[in-house]
Amino acid sequence: MLQVLEDMHYISRDPTGCYSLTNRLFALSMRQPPIRDLLSLAFPLMTGLSEEAGQSCHLAVSSGTEMVVIARVEAPGLLGFTVRVGYRRPLHQSASGLTLLAFEPTRRQAQMIDEIGTINDAEARKALIAELRDIREAGFIVRESGVINGIVDMSAPIIAARETRAALTIPYASGEGAKLDRETTRDLLIRTARAISHALEGTAIE
Repeated sequence: MLQVLEDMHYISRDPTGCYSLTNRLFALSMRQPPIRDLLSLAFPLMTGLSEEAGQSCHLAVSSGTEMVVIARVEAPGLLGFTVRVGYRRPLHQSASGLTLLAFEPTRRQAQMIDEIGTINDAEARKALIAELRDIREAGFIVRESGVINGIVDMSAPIIAARETRAALTIPYASGEGAKLDRETTRDLLIRTARAISHALEGTAIE
């Protein structure tokens, strides 16, 4: 079985004989119509967002109990923090993942939290559900990065046909080189996420 998987390039073997997954499955998933259509519509708008805000941005979708980055646009200037395509993180540990969770229907959201498996404490679960409710009511999330000091993650949902398709996120790098302030960047992010949602629906923005 391992030999067949290696021959088909799903796994690779290093000089010591250890196996590891390749990105073949990820590449195949990116070719599926829903993802392909999302990327073709979102990428030009993401490019415009990055140029106007002077910040990098990325698009993430849910994959099981994790979020995975499927597209990114780097900041146009010298200042910026970029997340690589294929980066994964548990849904409840990132702004993108929390956004994806927050806009799921209540029953599906509870199921996804159950599947995460590490949220066994009743108080922790209650706190997470309250946070998700706040995100849904606000329509976005802005929070300090849990990975990089000095980065503020901003994320907004992309919703089409009443389904949360992705999360659009800016890892906002502040400082003298920042082109726009935090609030202006946040508003621009939200407008872009809505524009992508409308494009997926095939409707014009009001």
